[in-house]
Amino acid sequence: MSTGSPTRAALLELKDERHAMREGYVFLDEKCLLLAGEMLRQLRQHATLEAEMRDAHERAMHALHAALARHGLQGLQVQPAVDASAASVSRQAGSLMGVRLQQAKWESPHPETPDSVGASPELHECRRAFALLAAASAPLAAVVGNLERLSQEYRRSVRRARALQDVLLPALERDVADIETRLEELEQQEAVTMRHRA
Repeated sequence: MSTGSPTRAALLELKDERHAMREGYVFLDEKCLLLAGEMLRQLRQHATLEAEMRDAHERAMHALHAALARHGLQGLQVQPAVDASAASVSRQAGSLMGVRLQQAKWESPHPETPDSVGASPELHECRRAFALLAAASAPLAAVVGNLERLSQEYRRSVRRARALQDVLLPALERDVADIETRLEELEQQEAVTMRHRA
């Protein structure tokens, strides 16, 4: 409830504020719809990338088992590691309603690893399979980050929209109605006073 004497200027100011809040609510509602749509798109992309990651993991495990069967654990441990220093993750940044979105890609030239004594096709396949597994992880990680940021912004926008709809706008409506009622009472009092004087 507003305090002080009601005036037309105060009423107009409250109505302008109410209009701005309604526009803010509409904006937040549309923002939530856009964020939800993007989350669904990212979830579909996540499902695709996760399936690719599972396939790459499965192939890497089969290749590892084959290499272990051929070389044994100790024989596999002494093999030279792949030089991954030339590998990098390239990222493309975008934005939706202020939420940072990324796409990532693992870029690695075909690493040259010095052949060791007893190098076999199983060993080469194992290296290749794990390189593909690493490559599959980069875009999936970017999508997971996108989903987390979108989810946080969606929850924040929903809270703000609910606060406007359930708390601020009703309070403002009550203040507007109170001032309108008080102004009508003042006008009626003035009319009665004018009649008594006449």
